[in-house]
Amino acid sequence: MILAATTNESLARMSDLLIYSSMAVYTLAFFAHIAEWVFGSRSKVGRTAAALTQQNTAEGAAVTVRVQQAGGTAVLDKPQVVTRSAAGTRDVPDGPGAAGGTVKGDLYGRIAVSLTVLAFAVEAAGVVVRALSVQRAPWGNMYEFSTTFSTVAVGAYLGFLLAKKNIRWMGLPLITTVLLDLGMATTWLKTPSDQLVPALDSYWLWIHVSTAIFCGAVFYIGAVGTLLYLFRDSYENKLATGGNPGAFARSVMERLPSAASLDKFSYRVNAAVFPLWTFTIIAGAIWAGDAWGRYWGWDAKEVWSFITWVGYAAYLHARATAGWKGRKAAYIALIAFACFLFNYYGVNIFVSSKHSYAGV
Repeated sequence: MILAATTNESLARMSDLLIYSSMAVYTLAFFAHIAEWVFGSRSKVGRTAAALTQQNTAEGAAVTVRVQQAGGTAVLDKPQVVTRSAAGTRDVPDGPGAAGGTVKGDLYGRIAVSLTVLAFAVEAAGVVVRALSVQRAPWGNMYEFSTTFSTVAVGAYLGFLLAKKNIRWMGLPLITTVLLDLGMATTWLKTPSDQLVPALDSYWLWIHVSTAIFCGAVFYIGAVGTLLYLFRDSYENKLATGGNPGAFARSVMERLPSAASLDKFSYRVNAAVFPLWTFTIIAGAIWAGDAWGRYWGWDAKEVWSFITWVGYAAYLHARATAGWKGRKAAYIALIAFACFLFNYYGVNIFVSSKHSYAGV
C-alpha cells in the first residue's frame, strides 16, 4: 500500500513536470509564431492577384463572345472570362497566410508548428501520466480539465493542419490562449491528485466529460475563426467604401483568409460539432439519473449547458435565415461560446451546484 502511494506521488510529480515543460515549449512556439508574422509580408504575387481580382470585380464583366463574319461563316474569338461576384458579396481573394508568402516568414512558421507538435506531445504525456497517478480519467477537477482541454484544442488544430487545411494563421491566437489556460491551471486551479467521490466514479465520466472537452476545443477554434471574420469583414468594408486602414491593419488583415472564407470555416466547424454537444447534454442527463435519481434538476451546470446549446442552435438557425447571415449570425456564435466559457469557469468557481464537489 505504501509502495503504491509512493509510486502514485512520483507519477503525479512527473505529470506536473511534463506540464511545465510543455509550457516552456509552447512559449518558444509563441515567439516563433510572432516571428512568422513580423517577418512575413504580402508577396508581390499576392499583391498582383489581389489587384487583378479587384479590377475584375470593378469591371463586373461576364463571359463575352465576339462573332466575326468571314465569307458567310461565323468565327468565334476566344472568350474573355472574368469573375463576377454574386449579388451582395465581395470577390476578395484569400490572403497568403501569416508568413505572407515569404521564405523567411514560412521558415519561422514551420518552426512554430514543429515546436507546437513537440509541446503537444509533452503535454499529452503529462495528461496520460496524471491518469496513471490517479488511476482514473484525468479530468476529475478543473486543473485536470484545463490541461486536457488545452491538449485537445492543440490536437484539433494540428489535425486540421494534417488534413491540409490552411489554418496556420490560427497558431498565434491558439498558443496564446493555451499558455493563458495552462498558466491559470498551474497557478490558481492546481489540485492534488485524489480519488473521485462516489457520484463521479462512473464510466460516464469517460463518455460525458471527454465529449464535453472535445466540443469545447472545437467550439474554441470556431470562435477564433468567427472573431477574425468580424475583423476581416470590417476591414473589407472599409476598403470597399474608400477608407484607408492603417499600416498595421493592412499588414495583418491582408494576410488572413477573406471574410467569406473565415465565415464558411467557422460555420462548418460549429455545425459539425453541434450534434456532439447535443449528445454531451443527453449523456450528462443519463449520468445524473444514475447518480442522483433524476435526469434533470435545473442545476446551474445543467442550465448553462442547455443555454449554450440554445445559443449554438440559434446560430445555426440564423445561418439558414436570409436576414441573419454574416455579422449578425457571428455575434450569436460568439455569445454562445461566451456561455460555454461561463459554464466552464463561472459556474465551477463562483456558483454553488451539484457539480462543485469535484473541487477546483
